Amino acid sequence: MITASTNTDWPRMAEIWESAVRATHDFLSAEDFEYYKARIMTYFGQVNSYLYKTTDGITAGFIGIADGNIEMLFVDNDFRGKGIGSQLVAFAVEELGANKVDVNEQNHLATGFYIRMGFRIVGRSPQDGDGKDYPLLHMRI
Repeated sequence: MITASTNTDWPRMAEIWESAVRATHDFLSAEDFEYYKARIMTYFGQVNSYLYKTTDGITAGFIGIADGNIEMLFVDNDFRGKGIGSQLVAFAVEELGANKVDVNEQNHLATGFYIRMGFRIVGRSPQDGDGKDYPLLHMRI
């Protein structure tokens, strides 16, 4: 089930973020991981986010959208590979009109995932939105 989040969901979303990033973002330095971790709650406030809840009511993943852009998509590592990310992206595209996403170039799994979801690479930036040297691939559906 996919539902809108509230700020009371942010602590669980931060747990999911940490679980997912530790499992998939091995290119991040320890210092930069801590930098983003310290700011994640602020980032949540900049998007409209939606939770994926299992039939047991466990929040297993979330997606954040702003201005038609998928700004964040994270699935708890314990729930990866179960189609949750695909369902969240399909919801964002079909129900919310999302048609863009920026992906860390070093995150090959994410790039492949979005290509399978129908996105294509349309550009590249040498740094991420915080000015760090993590190149971004700009993708559109």
